[in-house]
Amino acid sequence: MGQRRESREIALQVLFQREFAPDIQIEDALNLFRSSFEAEREVWNYATLLLRGVATHKEGIDEAIQAASAHWSLKRMALTDLNIMRIATFELLFSEDPPPPLAVIDEAIEISKKYGTNDSASFTNGILDQIRKTRP
Repeated sequence: MGQRRESREIALQVLFQREFAPDIQIEDALNLFRSSFEAEREVWNYATLLLRGVATHKEGIDEAIQAASAHWSLKRMALTDLNIMRIATFELLFSEDPPPPLAVIDEAIEISKKYGTNDSASFTNGILDQIRKTRP
């Protein structure tokens, strides 16, 4: 697994944890993971960038996901799928140094296969591809 994949998976786990403990700060949640898991400094740095980016741009990220998913409200989406798409949407639309869009989508699909349901990968792919096509 590459370092960015590892960062994205850590970010997903922290975001998922915060769904059930919204009062915990990102830094505190990340430090909890740091105390339990070993990873290279670059992995933690990119996970931190992703988490801060999602937190900073959450409203715009959720608007983009909602616009790309006409038949699904965010409340109906599985939390795992939604948080995978939040991370990828941050990278696609708001990152100062964005990775190649197709690489972002491919990573999100692979993470969906690992953490989601049988339908997660295709659902995630469809929404993220729509976001990619409509991005400025």
